[in-house]
Amino acid sequence: MSTIQVILTILLMAASLVMIVSVLLQKGDAEAMSSITGGGGTNSFFGKNKSKTMQGRLAAATKTASIVFVVLCMVMIFVK
Repeated sequence: MSTIQVILTILLMAASLVMIVSVLLQKGDAEAMSSITGGGGTNSFFGKNKSKTMQGRLAAATKTASIVFVVLCMVMIFVK
């Protein structure tokens, strides 16, 4: 393995670990279902400022880690 492949493999493993941890720390969809059935949700303070809550940060971390994971996988295909 070349140095670039080792570095990309380490970054790929780090991205996958971040993605796994962020998915496991997120809450289930039970709260989302309560907003559909009339439990408030988007009209509350936490619904409007969801990006500032821990769940919003975890969702952003999951999205970012998944994009990094896919990009690194594509790069690993072409690096030999």
